[in-house]
Amino acid sequence: MPVRSAATRWRYRVPCMPVEATTPSHGRAVRAAVLAGAAIRIGYLLTKWNQPLRLNDSYYYSGQAYQLAHGRLFRELFVDQPGAEHGPLTSLLMAPFSWGDDFVRWQRMVTVACGITLVWLLGRLGTRLGGRRVGVAAAAIAAVAPTLWMNDGLVMSESVSMLLVACVLWFALDTVERDDRRSQVALGVALGLGALARSELVLLIPLVLLWLVIARRRRGDARVRSVLPVALVAAAVLLPWVAFNLARFEKPVLLTTNDGTTWLGANCADSYRGATMGGWTVLCVVADPDYSPDEEPSVRSARQRSLAVHYVRDHLSDVPGVVLARVGRTLDLYGLRDLVHQDVGEERPRWAAWAGVVSFWLLAAAAVLGARLVRRRDRWLLLLPVLLVLCTTVLFYGGHRIRSSAEPTVVLLAAVAVASGRGARGYRDQP
Repeated sequence: MPVRSAATRWRYRVPCMPVEATTPSHGRAVRAAVLAGAAIRIGYLLTKWNQPLRLNDSYYYSGQAYQLAHGRLFRELFVDQPGAEHGPLTSLLMAPFSWGDDFVRWQRMVTVACGITLVWLLGRLGTRLGGRRVGVAAAAIAAVAPTLWMNDGLVMSESVSMLLVACVLWFALDTVERDDRRSQVALGVALGLGALARSELVLLIPLVLLWLVIARRRRGDARVRSVLPVALVAAAVLLPWVAFNLARFEKPVLLTTNDGTTWLGANCADSYRGATMGGWTVLCVVADPDYSPDEEPSVRSARQRSLAVHYVRDHLSDVPGVVLARVGRTLDLYGLRDLVHQDVGEERPRWAAWAGVVSFWLLAAAAVLGARLVRRRDRWLLLLPVLLVLCTTVLFYGGHRIRSSAEPTVVLLAAVAVASGRGARGYRDQP
């Protein structure tokens, strides 16, 4: 039996060695997956080519992009007053394409482009985390997974935010491995842009900073201040939007004025029992007796937030069950009919929504195995978006859009499990 050299044994234990990632066949396989993903997404886009927007969040993103293209900076769509219902990034990306009579088609192309780029980047990340087979598996899964592509072609933020989460993972690895200023700046930019795409991603900033500190200490670098540039750059990216909001609303607004509506829609009688338990329902919002479209947005948000807090206080005994229902919804273990109904209301096909449920069950099961196979440092980094989603679910509500930030992690960890086969032990790393 041949005896392995020390170098060979080391390569086997850590299959993310650069030499594993540079073969022509590997590059062709990843490119094929990206092309397949592009074909699926473009075909999906064509089914929506002449489909008008529905009155949901897509109407807001599209309307804000149209206003930006015509010189109006973040105003309410139906009332002439300041608006910040959602983060600005998605609308800003769509603004250059928001001209002419068919601008919605071009706006949808923006999210399709983000989805295709995500397939490529997850292939790169998979290669970096586990070698050639993991990279190909990650790109292939990302190309066909309904949980990813059914968000592409929608005029919403999920495609943008998922791509930025993947960018955060990539640049976080760069920062801990290279320890150069360029990597730190890139990571800070990715973190800040993520929060501008979906406001809950602001929680990813302290989580990533903590991971960096721990990873550095494990490598013998006790200089906690070395992660300070990441925090400063992230803050600098957020500062213009925060300052803009603080200057134009009556009450303090940092990222959005939608937190009050989100909390109220998740904390009322209709979201504490029945088919919508643990979710968000507009019935809670329209039941607000003092609601008025003319009300100043920050004042309305503060009042709705107060109503939600009072409801929680009055129904504390129901909260544990509601929280379990929220987590169950995010994990596709509870309220499936209502979740699919919400997907359909957001312009996702019913068959794709059910396919997404089944594919998530399969990928999540594989991801649990994959999490046991990757090295400890990478495992904890990949689990940060999952922790973020769980926190957001507990605090707000459960649903597919809430889960979207964790989808890149699910794909990557599932790819590790799929690619490992009988050689699963080769993906382990020593503590």
